[in-house]
Amino acid sequence: MSTDRARGVLLDALTFVAPDVDVEGLDPAEPLREQADLDSMDFMELVAQLAEAVQGDIPVDDYPRLETIDAAVAYLAARLG
Repeated sequence: MSTDRARGVLLDALTFVAPDVDVEGLDPAEPLREQADLDSMDFMELVAQLAEAVQGDIPVDDYPRLETIDAAVAYLAARLG
């Protein structure tokens, strides 16, 4: 999957979880949870949305790979081939 498509998947999932967040205004290199003000439940919902997109589980050990938009896009692109 291209990084553009992976970014779209991530931003769609984030918009679903946090509809009031301006996803296009987020800094891709800064911690996502802090910028989007995601609590634990919001983050778990984001992970669930992303797991659905990759059609598989996202292991807890991989959660740090979702820390920033850049990192999450790279992770999703690799997972989605």
